[in-house]
Amino acid sequence: MVKTKAVMIGAGLSNMAAAVYLIQEGHWQGDHITFYGVDMHGANDGGSTSQFTDEYWNKRHPLSNQTGYVARGGRMLNYRTYVDLMDLLDRVPSATEDGMTAAEDTRDFDAHHRTFDKARLLEGGKGIIDGGKLGLNNKDRVLLSKLVLMPDSEETKLDNVSIAEYFKDSPHIFQTKFWFMWETTFAFRIQSSAQELRRYMHQMIYEFTQIEHLVGVNRTRYNQFESLMLPLINYLKDEGVTFLDNRIVTDWDFADSSLQDEITVTGIHVKNVATDAEDDVTIDDDTAVFFTNGSITDSATMGDYDTPARENMEYGISAALWKKATERFYNLGTPDKFFNDRKNSEWVSYTLTTKNHLLLNEITRITTQVPGNALNSFLSTTPITPLGQKDVNTSIVVHHQPHFTTQQPNESVIWGYFLYPRRTGEFVHKQYIKMTGKEMAQELIGQLSKVDPGPDNIKHHEAEILDSIVNNVPVYMPYASALFNNRAKSDRPKVIPDHSTNLAFTGEFVDQPYQMIFTEQSATRSGEIAAYHFAGVSMDKLVKTPRYDKDPKTLARATKKMFS
Repeated sequence: MVKTKAVMIGAGLSNMAAAVYLIQEGHWQGDHITFYGVDMHGANDGGSTSQFTDEYWNKRHPLSNQTGYVARGGRMLNYRTYVDLMDLLDRVPSATEDGMTAAEDTRDFDAHHRTFDKARLLEGGKGIIDGGKLGLNNKDRVLLSKLVLMPDSEETKLDNVSIAEYFKDSPHIFQTKFWFMWETTFAFRIQSSAQELRRYMHQMIYEFTQIEHLVGVNRTRYNQFESLMLPLINYLKDEGVTFLDNRIVTDWDFADSSLQDEITVTGIHVKNVATDAEDDVTIDDDTAVFFTNGSITDSATMGDYDTPARENMEYGISAALWKKATERFYNLGTPDKFFNDRKNSEWVSYTLTTKNHLLLNEITRITTQVPGNALNSFLSTTPITPLGQKDVNTSIVVHHQPHFTTQQPNESVIWGYFLYPRRTGEFVHKQYIKMTGKEMAQELIGQLSKVDPGPDNIKHHEAEILDSIVNNVPVYMPYASALFNNRAKSDRPKVIPDHSTNLAFTGEFVDQPYQMIFTEQSATRSGEIAAYHFAGVSMDKLVKTPRYDKDPKTLARATKKMFS
């Protein structure tokens, strides 16, 4: 199956990783690798608002306010678990720091800006609450312990079991501080996959002991596009790799097989969304196809300070191509499990840019922590869930400033999200998904006012804060949590499907042993596996993945924490 050329469908982290490993470990020529992507940002994004307005998802909804910055999302790193990512970043130069690799850049920044979250949870009338006391009862502990102790061989017992179903005998867990922190750290919902929760409990079990302060979280110097993706793009371009932007692969050509399960791609159909031109690309015997079969930023749309993000009902383009492959072959998973259930996968995020530091300083005063210390989640004061329980209204991340290399010294950038966008705000009485950027800012100020220790409440400065806002960009993402949707293990394809001669699946909608999805670790490793397969590199050279769920000391500390 060894090849010498590659076509990359999707320009995200997993395919970037594959290209780096093909060049460095497989000794391929860069000009033998071609990327087809609809945009160059993907899930590890960040940039000025104007950079995003002409991209495929947004160009049909022009914004009147294109100032400020936007990051559709942001994912927290963890060196202890993200071993493949750090190996990858050690192979390419930083895009911003001379003389450093991208990994050295991140480690250097993180060493000088360690995370210690003093205000992980906040609640009206109480202010900062102690997240160290998890609030679990004995039923919760038993069920969590069963997840942690369940061997990999029994994982299929959780096929199509939601978290709510798994804890049906102890719904108490969903009103504990453990759950409030876990759901907002990792973006789980009660209808998410219990199978995936098990993997997180296995791989992140050491984080269980420090979740209230997030001291295990590592951060990049700038946003993840400039600190993670740009170094990879720059390196690959220098190596002669071709990037074709504004391209959607719309269909496949497969070779006929008498057994009907041998997968050989012979061609792809490509549409240039900038010109509407269509092209048929032949895939010869020397070419491997690396396909990122799902994207959490597909169909995402933006609003601005005075405009809500419009809901885009288009089925994700990468998933649509995946679906066409499944119509031909039976062992490639079930795309609809992830992309036909928006109710359980949608988010709304917002990126708020100000022309002074008034809001930033007020948040610093209220949370008692400087920018860059992770995640603040605001609990409701009344029951808001279908189970009649309290839950988190919104969460914010106040980044170390500047978060963008072009950000001016007087500017601040703050990011936040609503995990349940159909819920109604407590201060702006409409669904989050229908709010403008201004209304989201007003809701945030209201949430901060509930937990403000005073005596000069932030609400007294609302007009001045609103006047300081350059833009607040709402982003509707119908598939942001799709990778957690309830499913069976077989609903995701293997990286190299059985009987595939030249097609690999990469990204976070593939199944890999032990790996958690929604992480740069799993994305990178999928690309690494695919690259080694088609370059003829021994899988023994894969980065060794730690298993903290098998470490007695880690398990002992987690058990002690569980009873706190």
